Amino acid sequence: MTNNQNQGPKADDHSHLHPQDQLSVDYCITSPPGWPEALILGFQHYFVVLGTTVLIPTLLVPLMGGDNNDKVRVIQTLLFATGLNTLLQSWFGTRLPAIIGGSYAFIVPILTIIYSDEMQAIVDPHLRFLRTMRAIQGALITSSFIQMILGFSGLWGIVVRYISPLGAAPLVGLVGLGLYSLGFPGVAKCIEIGLPQLIALLILSQYIKYKNKLERYCILLSVPVIWAYAHLLTVSGAYRHRPVLTQQHCRTDRAGLVGAAPWLRIPYPLEWGHPTFDAAHTFAMMASILVASVESTGGYLGAMRFSSATPPPPFILSRGIGWQGISILIDGLLGTLTGSTVSIENVGLLGITRVGSRRVTEIAAGFMIFFSLFGKFGAVLASVPGPISAAIFCLLFSKVVGCGLSFLQFVHMNNSRTKFILGFSVYMGISVPFYFTQYSATAGHGPVRTDSHWFNDFVYVIFTSPATVGFLLALVLDVSLRQKDYKKHNGSKFWKKFRKWDGDARNAEFYSLPFHMNKYWER
Repeated sequence: MTNNQNQGPKADDHSHLHPQDQLSVDYCITSPPGWPEALILGFQHYFVVLGTTVLIPTLLVPLMGGDNNDKVRVIQTLLFATGLNTLLQSWFGTRLPAIIGGSYAFIVPILTIIYSDEMQAIVDPHLRFLRTMRAIQGALITSSFIQMILGFSGLWGIVVRYISPLGAAPLVGLVGLGLYSLGFPGVAKCIEIGLPQLIALLILSQYIKYKNKLERYCILLSVPVIWAYAHLLTVSGAYRHRPVLTQQHCRTDRAGLVGAAPWLRIPYPLEWGHPTFDAAHTFAMMASILVASVESTGGYLGAMRFSSATPPPPFILSRGIGWQGISILIDGLLGTLTGSTVSIENVGLLGITRVGSRRVTEIAAGFMIFFSLFGKFGAVLASVPGPISAAIFCLLFSKVVGCGLSFLQFVHMNNSRTKFILGFSVYMGISVPFYFTQYSATAGHGPVRTDSHWFNDFVYVIFTSPATVGFLLALVLDVSLRQKDYKKHNGSKFWKKFRKWDGDARNAEFYSLPFHMNKYWER
């Protein structure tokens, strides 16, 4: 399905609305580009996901007592699991072209485990790293069953059945907007590198276009040039007398990944030892499971738009969440340090390249698995300076925010109910997490402080996720504030036919499982 631009049903009472149930893209889910181009685009997806793959272990492993060798092994394991989980989601989950990578939603309960009295009492750093990793593994393994139950039982499908375009707009928008701290603040840590990268991306993706080709490869074309420029600054001694923090962000020889990476290493289950299980750690991790489910739903809806697919029926999204639970089980068994969710930056890349092919993301998963096994090669690419990755995030996350706003084309925006639900959910989705994070930064703990640390973490994780807060408010208000013809105003009538599997023939084209397995999942 190339250059697909199917016109959706027109509103019968609002002539100014001309919504499109699909976007015009160059390649949709089932129409892959040629193999040479697909390989290049798959490699670009792999390169984009490296940012998150490196950032989370770089942040957490030193706090656990690990050294560079431990950090490299965790990065390789996380990259291997990302490739494997992406393939599982592409084959058996939603079948959308979504990368399933490491999630920031799990950082709060992981930090609680790291700073627990039990772990901090261990004097030997390497032993403390192993014990902490085993505790995190145990919490991931046990909490993953909650997500599997939510997904495979159809409970998540019941929830998402009430999502209208009005509810999808703040959900998808806040999924991208909620990651603002990874964008320009990271660019500003080394402005002489980050800003040129951001400008180069804008020029290549928006201003210089030759038959829609340059925008597809804007990251692969710009990063080597800016990286070489950064290396030139490093070897010329530009940062020789600068503060240590500046050198850490700007220099290209401070990552410490290439020297510590093995030539060949195969991640395997229980590599760090037998997981340990603690009820308090598990309950705290459950909040991250809920947040990851919400954010992944927003990611799936974004991937749906950018791949020119129809809105997935509720049981498809529920099936995807169930397989995501299996992904987190795999994360726990392998020891990836964090759980999995839809990689939002890769969703944005679908929009930039206008290529929503499932084959491209599967090729990207192949690159992830390959480079996770041959560590030296992957470590070279993973050593890209942080400000360059942050500039990439600025472009890709903003594309996801715009995708969220695009759902408003289905909504009657002159209606006062619509404007209130949209404005209130977006505003509170930003304001409430800001309050929780600011309170924690000042007081050293969240606003809710009881004797149960797991309960404190549970509340904190839920209310520091902009997408979760905005989604819950939009969903509750959209369902409870009922007015006459409110389903016409919130856009539900445009999505009504996609709620059932046989409501539109394109559902089977996009979401059918291989090997005639679909009969086991239709509801």
